[in-house]
Amino acid sequence: MCGIWALFGSDESFDVQCSNIMKVAHRGPDAFRFGNVDGFTKCWFGFHRLEIVDQLCGMQPLRLKKFPHLWLCCNGEIYNHQRVKKHFKFDFQTEVDGEIIIHLYQMCGIEQMTRMLDGVFAFILLDTANRKVFLGRDTYGVRPMFKLHTDDGVLAVCSEAKGLINIGHSMSTTPRITQFPPGHYEVFDIKEDQKVKFVERSRFHSCKDEPLHTIYDGLTKLPTDFQLETVTSNIRILFENAVRKRLMAHRRIGCLLSGGLDSSLVAALLLKLSHEDNFQYPVQTFAIGTADSPDVCAARKVAAHIGSEHHEVLFTPEEGIKAIEEVIFSLETYDITTVRASIAMYLVSKYIKEKTDSVVIFSGEGSDELTQGYIYFHKAPSPKEAAEDSERLLNELYMFDVLRADRTTAAHGLELRAPFLDHRFTAYYLSLPEELRVPKNGIEKHLLREAFNGTALLPQEILWRRKEAFSDGVCSDKRSWYSMLQEHIESQVKDDQLEKAAERFPFNEPKTKEGYFYRQVFEKFYPGRAEWLTHYWMPKWVNATDPSARTLPIYKQEK
Repeated sequence: MCGIWALFGSDESFDVQCSNIMKVAHRGPDAFRFGNVDGFTKCWFGFHRLEIVDQLCGMQPLRLKKFPHLWLCCNGEIYNHQRVKKHFKFDFQTEVDGEIIIHLYQMCGIEQMTRMLDGVFAFILLDTANRKVFLGRDTYGVRPMFKLHTDDGVLAVCSEAKGLINIGHSMSTTPRITQFPPGHYEVFDIKEDQKVKFVERSRFHSCKDEPLHTIYDGLTKLPTDFQLETVTSNIRILFENAVRKRLMAHRRIGCLLSGGLDSSLVAALLLKLSHEDNFQYPVQTFAIGTADSPDVCAARKVAAHIGSEHHEVLFTPEEGIKAIEEVIFSLETYDITTVRASIAMYLVSKYIKEKTDSVVIFSGEGSDELTQGYIYFHKAPSPKEAAEDSERLLNELYMFDVLRADRTTAAHGLELRAPFLDHRFTAYYLSLPEELRVPKNGIEKHLLREAFNGTALLPQEILWRRKEAFSDGVCSDKRSWYSMLQEHIESQVKDDQLEKAAERFPFNEPKTKEGYFYRQVFEKFYPGRAEWLTHYWMPKWVNATDPSARTLPIYKQEK
């Protein structure tokens, strides 16, 4: 994890540009570099580094003696770099996993290169010999990237939007800052005056595609029939492989643990593999909640079962409410459920940074979207519609749960890893018959649970524990986190303010005082940038007025 930044075609001074890149310094607390490109006075790179792999030679932009015309800034991890390097007999100059991007590009070009990367990434690749700039982002947008491209030929790129807000330009209107679309690459030409012209955008991978890099992942060919025994075996093999490949790190690895199915499976497999790989330290797990949180209680049982060095972080409603503004500043969104869930994740990340030496943090993001884990999937009209909504959620992760997971951890200089979003694992799961993937016997994620049933990896009560949203489970059943937030906000927003919400906020008009309050805070930091969120996250098929599962009748019925 790091902070990347680049600027092409700008006439602004060094001092102005440097102030922009410093806005993402939190993403890379270990080292910093800022400078322009040889022979291209209007091309600048900035890089904040978090040292995870190759602590000696890992600074960026990365350049190789063999290909001096290529400049690479990449935020991410390429898990198959060693296998691809060995297959093509590439001569590496460093131990940096991102170096594989340069070799593959030089060998086969941008399209094939992006399709062969097994990992999470956001990269900026400059080819000075051919006067081209390439941008690319992983399938689910696990690593963030924002872009600003003006009519007068200025291109600016950054890990977070806050690093682009004050970019100088000569346009009469404020240029748009947009999220770079996951699973795509873009190509730009650098003209003689060093201004930048857009050439093309292309999708290189979508969630249902079997990845091209599958042939380099080291797994034997898996059976293809849909017998339940075959399917559950394949799920176990692929998911364990997803966790294993993410062990690549020279820093201490830990795991967030809510006590729900997803984080518990990740933590259990992480502990299992850490013993097999003879880690020189105990793996730490981290749970957060109020004193009577069901998540904290469940996480304690899991930690005892798997033998982790467990940390419990307790917070008060007052501490959570106090953190709202800094959380929204970090998130760059005003989505209601994202803000709710981010507060606890922000606070536990702060604890990890201040109280431990764990830096690489595993988590369970992506499972609910992939395996139809949200409570509202019980009300899906058909398996086909459920499958379609699962894919929609996966394609929108970069605006919601993946955004939350990245920003709350990166704000404290941590790197998040999400094995449920492994390319091969998700492609396989989505290839299964729609009828297999729906809730069964009143239990969501039934197929995933069935796959690990009888393995003793988790206690049965945890393996079959029903879905509890992270923003709900951190507090007791008697008093939910969302109700505590709403009680506080009730006095912060007047009735007449909410009545006139459509006048003040015509785009994504807030319908509740809570939504209005978050929008106010967002506009304080990012005025006029409401389009960064295209829509609010809400459950389907249940006529919901609030994103919390605890407000749904089906939650109470299932409970």
